[in-house]
Amino acid sequence: MEKKVIFTNKAPAAIGPYSQGVMAGNLLFVSGQIPFVPETMKLVSEDVGEQTHQVLKNLQAILQESGLSFEDVVKTTIFIKDMNDFACVNEVYAQYFSNHKPARACVEVSRLPKDVLVEIELIAIK
Repeated sequence: MEKKVIFTNKAPAAIGPYSQGVMAGNLLFVSGQIPFVPETMKLVSEDVGEQTHQVLKNLQAILQESGLSFEDVVKTTIFIKDMNDFACVNEVYAQYFSNHKPARACVEVSRLPKDVLVEIELIAIK
């Protein structure tokens, strides 16, 4: 199976020893994205809604670099720091997945990289 590392300047650079995404055959595996603005590598804001928008914009940039869109996503995993933010995260998420609704998990975690409030990873198919 052919594997290809995916990288775009339109999403934050990896902050560890991993790739933004890897295309394996016709599957794209996108690493968890946090709400950093790619140009500055700084947190977009302290607001969970704004953080969720930025995470989804970062995911969208990686999908586009791979020639894909949110319509091609088959699975997402959302990690949130506080389950009380679920409704807000869900509201923003629904704006990006209004027509197509992939399989999904959402879990509360005690801490995320750089102390952000939300992180999302996904799998898409070409």
